[in-house]
Amino acid sequence: MSAEAGPPAREAASPARTLLTDRPELYEARFPDPGRLAGRWAEDCLRRHGAGPRVLDMGCGTGRDAAHLHAAGRRVTAADLSEPMLAYARTRHPGPEYVRADLHGCDFGTDVFDAVVCLDSALLYCHTNEQLDRFLSCCRRALSPGGLLVAEMRNGAYFLGRTDLLDSAAPAEFVWQGVVHRSVTTLTVDRTAQLLRRMRVWRAGGGAEPAVERSAWRLLFPQELRRFLTAHGFEVLELHDGPGPRTEPPWREGLPPGRTADADRLHVVARLARP
Repeated sequence: MSAEAGPPAREAASPARTLLTDRPELYEARFPDPGRLAGRWAEDCLRRHGAGPRVLDMGCGTGRDAAHLHAAGRRVTAADLSEPMLAYARTRHPGPEYVRADLHGCDFGTDVFDAVVCLDSALLYCHTNEQLDRFLSCCRRALSPGGLLVAEMRNGAYFLGRTDLLDSAAPAEFVWQGVVHRSVTTLTVDRTAQLLRRMRVWRAGGGAEPAVERSAWRLLFPQELRRFLTAHGFEVLELHDGPGPRTEPPWREGLPPGRTADADRLHVVARLARP
């Protein structure tokens, strides 16, 4: 089914709100993680680098990863901008303290966390240098000396000369509560803004009006990210393309971090310098 077929599509009300952010139960149905792979990868990074128990999960979404870190013995504060996500997380994944916060302008105080975790490209919603500076400044204030920043995201370097993810619309479908949900996703690179833009057209059921969502991620390159982190007082301990929770093959316990930064995911562990 093409993205153009059927009645005129309605646009999502806001670029920051999508069908999945407003329907967290649908998000977990579309992107299941029964083995808590992302949470286990984050906990492995924290454990290997000796992080303390106080953790901020920024961009926590449905709370699955935050709840896993809580179950591992961490004292977790989980933050997200989406109220539906937070309400769902409090009910379905209890344990962490869930708070509403915007990574473009958050302030959690000083020396309140031993680690900040930022998974599933949440950091890339900082579209501009100023937004990224504000987020990293927030992390620097909130972390104790020697605290960790652990992040996992798309890798901007992958799109240098590669178009395999850009060449055609990608269809997907899944069944939830007896209803077939179909989507067609198209990715384009905005080189001027250094953004990877996504348009996704959703249809639910046989004759439902399609809905169009538009969102974007910053395309950060490995050495560019290293430079930002260093400027904010972080020492980069790991910067590689895998293995990770969303790589193929995926990460599993015991695998060491890689040495390259060429594939489509990027993983970073950085430590805030001690005074």
